[in-house]
Amino acid sequence: MPRLGWLVGRLLQIVPTFLLIGIAVFVLARLLPGDAVSAMLGDRASDATINRLTAELGLNRSLGAQLLAFLTAAAQGDFGASLSRHVPVMRLVAEALPVTLSLVAIATTLALAIALPLAFIAALNANRWPDIAIRAVFQVGLSSPVFYIGLILLTVFAGWLGWFPVGGYGESVSEHLYHLFLPGLTLSLSFAAVVMRNLRAAVLAVLTAEYVDFARAKGLARSVVLLRHVLRNALIATVTLVGLHVGALLGGAVITETVFAVPGVGRLMIDSIFARDYPVIQALTLVLAVLVSLAFLVTDFVQMWLDPRVGR
Repeated sequence: MPRLGWLVGRLLQIVPTFLLIGIAVFVLARLLPGDAVSAMLGDRASDATINRLTAELGLNRSLGAQLLAFLTAAAQGDFGASLSRHVPVMRLVAEALPVTLSLVAIATTLALAIALPLAFIAALNANRWPDIAIRAVFQVGLSSPVFYIGLILLTVFAGWLGWFPVGGYGESVSEHLYHLFLPGLTLSLSFAAVVMRNLRAAVLAVLTAEYVDFARAKGLARSVVLLRHVLRNALIATVTLVGLHVGALLGGAVITETVFAVPGVGRLMIDSIFARDYPVIQALTLVLAVLVSLAFLVTDFVQMWLDPRVGR
């Protein structure tokens, strides 16, 4: 029952969050320089044409009326049609979202596959040459911008060596994975550095805990102590970190998709901003907010599984 109440409380917290995000998205979209009508019609359009299209799009109404209409439609999942592409907004989102989710999933998998074993190696060899070498290498990835890493990987592995395509998404599932590997690796390197440093510190802290000493005194095998007692407890802080970095990965996907010409949410967002396409900008921002909120919720679930005290 305490866990059920905790779950209900967490779900109820999402509602005002979405409301505030919706208001912020609407206001920020209207603060963009220029206007959608001028971007659609060009500089040579007559005043009559501009006024007619402005009225058709409802942009001549007060901001309060536009905000109320936007929130009502958003609550029903209706974001209207794109101002620049003239197709339903949700169709554009449905086409781009799986690409970005796949990219983030690949980046997260690669980051964990790289960081988890190296963090253990570094922690078990603290302040010796393996630890120093691992931290030094990861420091480079941590201090390098995502777009710079992407350009280097694109130049070396796609341009010089020709091992990967320079852009696109492919047609089949295998082609999707092939095209997204290099962008996913770009996103994963800085994320892996953060996870490695966090997990290394957590493992070092757990190794000195009394219950670990007690497990060793019982004669348990080293592998059992590390996996059952050290890893499980050290992962609690790492799981929180991974959940918090979902938003950073989605933000990094905007730049990465632009560098690698991946047709995902990030590239669609950039194109919509330049086109002053308010409905698409608003829909994408709200969808990303939903994804981040769901990621936080899943993170809390995993934390509760690792540490039952969370749900009490």
